[in-house]
Amino acid sequence: MMPVLALTAILALTVASPVAADNVSIGINIGVPAPPHAVVMHPAPPVVLVAPPKLVVVPGSPVFYAPGTSINFFAYGGRYYSFHEGAWFVATTHNGPWVTIALGRVPQPVRAVPVAYYKVPPGHAKKMGGRGEASGHGCPPGLAKQGRC
Repeated sequence: MMPVLALTAILALTVASPVAADNVSIGINIGVPAPPHAVVMHPAPPVVLVAPPKLVVVPGSPVFYAPGTSINFFAYGGRYYSFHEGAWFVATTHNGPWVTIALGRVPQPVRAVPVAYYKVPPGHAKKMGGRGEASGHGCPPGLAKQGRC
């Protein structure tokens, strides 16, 4: 009964006094919380190295790579870097622990390493599925739709 009376009073004010109706507003607010932020966690590279790998300098670069490993393994400035399943990782020792690092925090010389020195070049993880890489990760969407990687 009370809501009907309140609605009747609002309608009466609107009809009786157009000037007074300018200050009246009706609204409905439903409190729905914002969805949580999605956090994508990339799996760390599968590094199982008993001893430090043999490192070879990338020609014309201050970066070293490990040709004898099955992952993308680079050394620069006293740290180790790996590009694995679309994400960069960094470690202070050759066997980890590996921590995800933003692309902007990867030193420029490491990012500039030619693709020829990668074990699994960016975008080729699905093609290299038999070499321990998970299929479907690191493939550009356009090529994935065409079944080319």
